[in-house]
Amino acid sequence: MKFIPTSNLRGDVMGGLTTGIVALPLALAFGEASGAGPIAGLYGAIIVGFFAALFGGTGSNVSGPTGPMVVVFAGVFATLAGDPALVFAAVVLAGIIQILFGIFKFGQFIRLVPYPVVSGFMSGIGVIIIALQMARLFGHEPEGSGTIPAIASIPGAVMDPNLVALGIGVLTLAIVFFWPKNLGKWIPAPLAALAIATGLSVMFSGAPILGDVPTGLPSFIMPAFSQDSLFVVFEAAILLALLGAIDSLLTSLVADNMTRTRHDSNKELVGQGIGNAVAGLFGAVPGAGATMRTVVNIRSGGQFKLSGMMHSIVLLAIALVLAPVASLIPHAALAGILIKVGYDIIDWTYLKRAHKGPRWDLALMAVVLGLTVFVDLITAVAVGVVLAALAFIKQLSEQQIKNLQVIDREVVDPQERELLTQLGGRVSLFDFGGPLSFGAAADLGHHVREKADGSTRILIMDFTRVPFLDLSAAKAVETIVEDATHAGKGLFFVGASKEVRSVIDGLAIATAMSDDHWFDNRKVALKEAANLIEKDQTDTLSGAAVPA
Repeated sequence: MKFIPTSNLRGDVMGGLTTGIVALPLALAFGEASGAGPIAGLYGAIIVGFFAALFGGTGSNVSGPTGPMVVVFAGVFATLAGDPALVFAAVVLAGIIQILFGIFKFGQFIRLVPYPVVSGFMSGIGVIIIALQMARLFGHEPEGSGTIPAIASIPGAVMDPNLVALGIGVLTLAIVFFWPKNLGKWIPAPLAALAIATGLSVMFSGAPILGDVPTGLPSFIMPAFSQDSLFVVFEAAILLALLGAIDSLLTSLVADNMTRTRHDSNKELVGQGIGNAVAGLFGAVPGAGATMRTVVNIRSGGQFKLSGMMHSIVLLAIALVLAPVASLIPHAALAGILIKVGYDIIDWTYLKRAHKGPRWDLALMAVVLGLTVFVDLITAVAVGVVLAALAFIKQLSEQQIKNLQVIDREVVDPQERELLTQLGGRVSLFDFGGPLSFGAAADLGHHVREKADGSTRILIMDFTRVPFLDLSAAKAVETIVEDATHAGKGLFFVGASKEVRSVIDGLAIATAMSDDHWFDNRKVALKEAANLIEKDQTDTLSGAAVPA
C-alpha cells in the first residue's frame, strides 16, 4: 500500500483546493485573535495541515488553527507577554507531548472524556470566542486580555460604535449566517464575506484594518525557557496537547461517520504532534483537526492524505503572493467570521434537548461551561472528568448494593431455593454480582449489617463472580468478618478464587475462620448451614457449634 494513496487523485485535489479557500479567512481570523498576527494563523494552517495529513491516521482530516486551540494559545501569548521564544516553546512542547500520547497509545483514553464535559467546554469556548470579538465588531479593541475584560468592554463599545466598522461587521454576520447554500458550493460564505468587507473598507475608510502583514516564508524561532516561566510554559503545553488531541479525535470520529472508515487514533496523535512541533519552530499558531474544514473536504471529494496536504499547498501559494492584500482586511470582518465560528461551536443540538435528558448531565455540562468561560479550560476539564467519574461510581455502587442480597425467589437453583425457604431467614445469602467498586465497598459492611437482622444466625458470602479484590473491597470484607464475630453469627465464604483467597489471607482479614467455613459452591454451604441450625433446636448457635 502506498504511503500516500492516489486512487482518488481528482477528488483529493478538488477537496484540497476547496478546503484551502474555505480555510483562508478562518486562518487569518484565528491568527489575529491569537495575538500572534494573521500570518501566524495562516502558517499554522499550512504547517499543521500539511504534517498532520502526511503523518496522521485519518485520511480525510484537515487540520489547522481551531477555536479551542486559539482561545488557549491567546491566553498563553498574553501570559508570556508575547515573547516568541517562550510562547512557541510551549507549542513545540505541546507537539512533543502529543507525539508521546500517540507512542504510548493514549488515544483510546482521551476519547473516554464524557460527552457532557466535551459539550460543556466546547460550548464554553464558543462563548469565549463570541465575547472576545464583540468589541471588535463595534470597531474597538477589548481592554486587557481574557474573557472578563472582553465582556466588560462590550457596553462601552456599544455606546460609542465606529459606524463604518459596525456596518461592515453586521454585513459580514449577515453573509456568513444567510449566504445561499447553492452559492456556497462555489464561493464559501466566509470567503465571500471577507472579499466584500475588504472592498467596502477600501471604499469607505474609517474602520480599523489589519495593517502590514508580513509576506514570504516564516522565520525559524529557537524555543527557550526561563526559570520564572517554566511552569507556565509546561502547563500551557499540557493544555494545548490535551485540547488539540481531543479536538482532533472528535473530528476524526466525524470523518469516520461520513466516510464509513475507521481512523487510527494513536497515529493521528503522532501526526498532530509533528505538525504542532514544526509549527512552533516557525512561529505558527498551533492547530488540531478542524471539523468544518474536514466536512468541506469530504463533501468536495477528499478521502486521503493528499487532500489535507493540497489544502496546505493552496494556502502557501496565497501566503507568498496575496499577503499584501490581506493587510486591507478590516478587524470587524474577521470578528464577524469568528462570531459565526463561536456560534457553530456551541452545542445547540444538545442544549435544545437537554431538558429531556438526565438532569445531572445538564448540570455537569453547565458547570464545565461556566468554569471554561470564567476560570480556565484545564480546570474545567479536570473538574468535569472528576465529577463525571464520581457520579458514575455512585450510580454503579448503588446498583451493586441494590443487587447484593439474594432472596428466595431470585435463586435459580430449585434445591438452593428450597433450602433457603426451609431455613426461614436464619441464613442470609449475599451474592456479589461481579467486581466490587470502591464506592460499593464503602457501604458494603453497613448494608450487610442492616440486612442480617437478629433472626439471622449464619451469613453466606458468595464470591463466585468476584474476579479480584482491591484494598477497598478487602477492608469491606474485614468489616463484615468483625461484625459477624462480634454478633456471634456464623460466616461462610463461597466460591472464592485463588486470587481472592490470597488477598484475604495476605491481609489477615479472616484469621478467625477455619478452613471448613470455606466452600467451593453455594449448595454445599447451604446444606452445611441447615445441618448446623438443625442441631440447635433453639435457633441459637453457640460459638462452639458455629464459630464465626
